[in-house]
Amino acid sequence: MELFVGTIGYMAKYWTQILELTGEHLYMSVSAIVIAILVGIPLAVLMTRNRTVATVIQTIINIIQTIPSLSLLLIIMIFLGLGYSTAIVALALYALLPIIQNTYAGLENVDKNLVEAGTGMGMTPVQLLTKVKLPLALPIILAGVRVASVVSIGAATIATFVGAGGLGEMIMRGISTTDDQKILAGAIPAALLVILVDLLLGLIEKKAGYRMHTVKTQK
Repeated sequence: MELFVGTIGYMAKYWTQILELTGEHLYMSVSAIVIAILVGIPLAVLMTRNRTVATVIQTIINIIQTIPSLSLLLIIMIFLGLGYSTAIVALALYALLPIIQNTYAGLENVDKNLVEAGTGMGMTPVQLLTKVKLPLALPIILAGVRVASVVSIGAATIATFVGAGGLGEMIMRGISTTDDQKILAGAIPAALLVILVDLLLGLIEKKAGYRMHTVKTQK
């Protein structure tokens, strides 16, 4: 209890610094998620067109997931140096797996009858993708984005090892000085960010799922 009260007092005293670190944490996480979405969804679409390409891409992203986070950071740091870029690229690579897997699964499981109906109406492959497949797969895609977001926010604490800041910086200060209050002052906001983002994306995912169910019911 004393530690908790002391931590709250520490956070109240240094709230501007914690807020700044939280901003850095969010900047890295959101940037990584946006990059992962922009790269992952087109790759998943490509996977639906060619089984060989699908196997190659799946193998590559599985290998990336097996690389320890610190090792991946150090590998990227060789090319990009210290700073935000290294952390964002590493986080984006980790976020690719759930986004690609869910998008691929969502597109592959779209009702074939609806696709055939669209084809019969004279839709082009691009129109089928943008007006039929992606909208119907949206709930599953959002589920992947949700998982990727939680992973990225949690993993962003290691960005401090490449000089990128974030809440991990506060945690490392606490570890280096054996100060539990500093550790918690960095860990608590990071945990709250994960919870809030997960809840927000969960609501969006449910809303999208409800809309798709309504559309299918009407049809």
